[in-house]
Amino acid sequence: MREPLSVVVTTYNNADTLDACLGSVGWAEEIVVLDSGSTDASASIARRHGARVEVQPFAGYSAQKQAAIDLARHRWVLLLDSDEALPPAAAAPVQRALEAPACAGYQLWRREWVFWRWQSPRARLNHYVRLFDRERARMSGHSVHEAVEVDGPVGRLDVVLDHFGEPDIAGRVEKANRYSTLQANQDAGRQRAWLGWRLVAYPTIAFLRYYLLRGHWRAGWAGFIAARVHAFYAFLKYAKLHEARMRRAPGTPRRPRQP
Repeated sequence: MREPLSVVVTTYNNADTLDACLGSVGWAEEIVVLDSGSTDASASIARRHGARVEVQPFAGYSAQKQAAIDLARHRWVLLLDSDEALPPAAAAPVQRALEAPACAGYQLWRREWVFWRWQSPRARLNHYVRLFDRERARMSGHSVHEAVEVDGPVGRLDVVLDHFGEPDIAGRVEKANRYSTLQANQDAGRQRAWLGWRLVAYPTIAFLRYYLLRGHWRAGWAGFIAARVHAFYAFLKYAKLHEARMRRAPGTPRRPRQP
């Protein structure tokens, strides 16, 4: 016997990855898909996998995921993005953890698809809380880089999620632009010391940390390009924060209207 599990997924026009996502968790007692109004085959794919499909306008990354979690019927939830999938061998460790949960939540590792290849197996994997008791957990509320916050001990399972992410460089650059706007808006009310120095220096630091410390140099040109886009994201979020401050500053000229 084990705790019954609700798998929760939010989606919007993710037909290209949703089939693999839901197919990897068909053993769960419940699958809940909260759709933001997809115009592709996402909803029909979800129903084909036996998912309960609900529709709600997009409320922001954190709020949308919390709304999906609140729809779950079971206490224990596995939260997946629509571009993630559990490898077949991952089902057993998750099920064993639910036989007698010793923690309020569990982190899972995640490996990244980088444009045309998987990241090197020797590169550092990120880890996130994805399996949790929803009565002791909530989404963080952040506009971007939202996370599950757990009230209680957190363990880590020997489980690696596959994250397909953006299919190409253009998609990743578009995401960097979108996320940097959200991050700048989120940080607009905070006092960021040394903003000018952050704008100049932090993109290089972000590149070196991603490329060297996290080991993405092992992925050849794919890793180099991904690191450059990551550094561009770091540059954009501070540039947009600087732009917002300049526009609020007294005496800043307003853009002239077009004739």
